[in-house]
Amino acid sequence: MRWNLDPAHTSVEFAVRHMMIATVRGTLNLKEGYVETDGAGRPLKVEARLDAQSIHTGVADRDAHLRSADFLDAANHPEILFRSERITPLGEGRYRVEGEVTIRGVTRPLAFEVETFGPAKDPWGNERIAAHFQGRLNRKDFGLSWNVALEMGGVLVGEEVRFSVDTEAVKAQEAVAR
Repeated sequence: MRWNLDPAHTSVEFAVRHMMIATVRGTLNLKEGYVETDGAGRPLKVEARLDAQSIHTGVADRDAHLRSADFLDAANHPEILFRSERITPLGEGRYRVEGEVTIRGVTRPLAFEVETFGPAKDPWGNERIAAHFQGRLNRKDFGLSWNVALEMGGVLVGEEVRFSVDTEAVKAQEAVAR
């Protein structure tokens, strides 16, 4: 069974240390994605594409810098892609998802635990499922190495990027045979 991720009901948030003392938070928009499930509703495969141009931290100059070649190089790498390779049930609607994420043309493994919810029917009769997960990655693993050394020690931008995702998916309509 295929479920299409709903960009209007997906939140992708990230957080990175700034000057080693504070945290800068931001968001990215989901372009598209899907979840495939078995007959019992267990996830078998996940794929999601994020819009690198959509990065938003609330500061226009910082957002432009994050889209530049110093970071995401969004002009040449407009998408961040995640594809699952293995999904392991942990019980009670929880799963370990292992796969690969591609950022700025560099692909690395990524694993996280996800909690799933549903299914439920929305007011328009669509069947929906939902999920929440969070994780972390090292931005330098993807070539995002720009930084500035601080006079009192440390660096301007932390290496670890923490992320949190809440998403809904709508059951795909099956084609009617004619």
